Order: sequence, then structure tokens, then C-alpha cells
Amino acid sequence: MSVIDNVEPKLLWKHFDALRQIPRPSGDEGAAAEYVISVAKKLGCHYEKDTTGNVIIRTAGSPGHENAKKIVLQSHLDMVCEKDSDKEFDFSSDAIQLMRDGDWLKADGTTLGADNGIGVAATLAIFEDDSLVHGPLEGLFTVDEERGLNGAMSVASDWLTGRTMINLDSEEIGVFSIGCAGGRDTNFTLPVTRVAATGDRSLKIRLYGLRGGHSGIDIHEYRGNALKILNRLLYQVQQTIPIEIACFLGGDKHNAIPREAFAQIVIDSARRDELKAWFDKAIGDVQTEFNPIEQNIAITIEDIDKTEHQVLAAESQGKLLALIFALPHGPLAMSRTIENLVETSNNVAAVKCEQDAIKILTSSRSSNMKALQATLDKLVSIAGLAGATVEQPNGYPGWMPNLDSEVLKVALDAYKKVTNKEAKYEAIHAGLECGLIGEKFPGMDMISVGPTLKHPHSPDERVHMGTVEVFYKHVIKMLELLA
Repeated sequence: MSVIDNVEPKLLWKHFDALRQIPRPSGDEGAAAEYVISVAKKLGCHYEKDTTGNVIIRTAGSPGHENAKKIVLQSHLDMVCEKDSDKEFDFSSDAIQLMRDGDWLKADGTTLGADNGIGVAATLAIFEDDSLVHGPLEGLFTVDEERGLNGAMSVASDWLTGRTMINLDSEEIGVFSIGCAGGRDTNFTLPVTRVAATGDRSLKIRLYGLRGGHSGIDIHEYRGNALKILNRLLYQVQQTIPIEIACFLGGDKHNAIPREAFAQIVIDSARRDELKAWFDKAIGDVQTEFNPIEQNIAITIEDIDKTEHQVLAAESQGKLLALIFALPHGPLAMSRTIENLVETSNNVAAVKCEQDAIKILTSSRSSNMKALQATLDKLVSIAGLAGATVEQPNGYPGWMPNLDSEVLKVALDAYKKVTNKEAKYEAIHAGLECGLIGEKFPGMDMISVGPTLKHPHSPDERVHMGTVEVFYKHVIKMLELLA
């Protein structure tokens, strides 16, 4: 028995239960796409799959509504694959293990995939339920959303014929997204020189216990960045105790705030206890600084059975620590027109250690494209001071709010009819596929809705099951009113 058996809406949870058993990391969504196609075949719906892996399925309007306005239901197939470091789990083959915590559904030590599996499941359930009232529908399922909206970027400009779209990737019930930030990554390469270590004691330092989270949705909370914190500590400790860095790494995905960071260093054995005492005091200060946002920050220092190491030369080490210290992280500017909306931000997302170079990834966002470009230029200038080179691949556009939108008015009306409550709407500081789709299909009237989802992109991800039912009824009511 699954913990979601017999939970309403049963059709939606049936499809979500199937999806959670299908590996679907970004870039490897083939099996999930085939599941969508299998449902389309079973229902007799027209379907297509493009060379990128995106899938579209189409169905006619319900009886009497065949000539109504065509509506696009859009969601993405991939999920962020994050797990606790001590969790044995293979995202390429293992099924997500579901757990209930009261009214919340979560996974056991991994991301849940409710982002955006709930949206995919809702679309399939709507196509399957022949009792619903709706006009002609197009279900668009994109791939590789989490790594940079890459599936939406490749959708052919003649693939969609509908010009009203309901995106099913929002994360708070009764709060609709009507605009989003654009974004762009920066890839730094810092050349380094290595030399033989002079110290005789090798240590591994692990900073962990941070909340992490989405680098857009959660950036306003000023959560700790493990890379920035550990780098700061290394920068400061070297002023007192000589250290030689062999490796520094952490983070993974551009849209996740790093939860853990690691360093491998070499010191003189005689100063090991002094170093340990320094870090014990320093982590206490960090805990005080980030309380109450971060309540579980911890650090461990363990000996490694190696005495010979190639470490960074002093000049390379100095440039590395100074570069990461200088890179901005967190909100850089707040919106001057929308209250409490972050306008511009930067996430120091990942550091990878190679023999001859250190690779650093940052992700910048802004709803103001001029401010975004200024941030990108600032990162280039910081890189130049450290002697690093940068690449800034093409990003994605923002989505300008339209307060006169017809689908917004219908969404507000439908929510009131379903819940007898007033809904809200907002622009969000995150990239949505709506930005790319709106640019590709001029005149597309769009809105983004969803159930209440907490802590996406981290093993703490959870979805409120009661809001899933409200979300589903709301979308159904919207389709009815639009028909």
C-alpha cells in the first residue's frame, strides 16, 4: 500500500505514484516522457515528441465545447536530484520513497519530485477524466527545466496553437505567479599551480547542516551558503595558522543554494589542536550570526591517512580564497515597484577542484534586464582581478506581468468559486518557463498556479496534500470557465 492510495484526487495521485517510480533527473527524462506517451496512447490522444525530448499531447474539447478557446497546460518532466549525504540512493534507478507527515507528503532523505511531478500528474489526470468540461487542450511537457529551462528554450515556434497557457509549476496555493525573473549563469575558470605540501598532517573539513533551497524562491531569507561560509573561515584562519589547501569544493546545481562544502588541507601536526580550537570558536560565531534562519550549522575536522600532497601554491591559494570571498551572494537589490520582491540576486552555486584549475559556477537573476547585465559585468570584473576567465552562456528572459490578463481574471474568479476565498497574485524571483514560452509565442496569455510546496530542490521538499486537491479543483474550474 502506498501512502497516497485512496487520497483525493485519485487520478492525480495515481499518476504521481507512477512518476515517483520513474527516474527523471534533468537530462534523462526519457522514461518519464514515454510514460506520458503511453497515457496519451491509452486515451487515444494525438501526441508528438521533439528531438530534445519535449512531449505534447492534444485532445478535443468536451461535448458542446469543441470550438472553445484552446488552452495549454504546461509542466516539466525533470526533477532536482538531491539527497542527504548519508542516504543510500541512486537517482538513475531507485524509486522515490514516500512518507507522510500529517497533511504533508515528503520523501525519505531525498527530494520528492513534487516540483513538478504534481503538475505533470494533474495534466494527465485532466486528460483522462472524461467527465470534465473544457475546450480543446494541449498538454506541454518540457524537459531539462531545472538546469536552465532548456526544454522550453528548444520548443519549436509552431508547436503550440493555443494562446492561453496555465503553467502548473507555482508553489503556494491561492497565490498565482504573473511574472518572473530572467537569469544567466557565469562559469569561472581560475588557473592554479600546485606544489608539494610542506606540512605533515592532512585534514578533511566538512561544513554541513545548512538548509540550502532554491536560489530564487528562497534567496530572500538570507540562508547560509556553505561555500561562502567555509571559504570565509579558511580565508580567516590562514591569517593565524598556516594552511595549505589541496582541494575545495561544494555545491552542484546552479539553482540550489549549497548546503555542504568540503576542504582538504595540510598543516603542521604541532598546530592541529590549535586549528581545531580555532574552528570550534569560529563555527560558534557563525551559528550565532545565522540564527534563527540556520539552526543546524556544523563542522567536522578529520585526519586523512596521507602525508604527501600536491597543494595549491601560495599565490593560487590566495587568489582562490579572495575570488570566492569577493563574489556576491544573496539579494543585491529589492524591487522598487513590487513590495518584498527581490529584484536582483546572485547565487554562488558550485566549486569544483581540478588539477590545474578551480571551476566556479554562479547564477544571477533579475526582473530588470539592465540590472542583470550590470551584475554579470560585475562578476566579469571580479574574475579579472583574480586572473580567472569567464563564460556566460545564454540565459533566459523574464516575464512581464499583465494586470489586464484574461486568464488572470478567470483564475481569480475560479478560485473564489472553489474556495470562497480571495486569491493573490505576484511576480516571483525565479525563472519560469513562461518567460521563454511567452517570448517564443507572442500574445500568449499566461498564469502559473500550484499547490503549497515547501523547500524544493532539497531533501526537505514536501507538498501539502490538502492543497493539491484545491489546486486540482481550481484548474478544473478555470478550464470550465474558459470553455
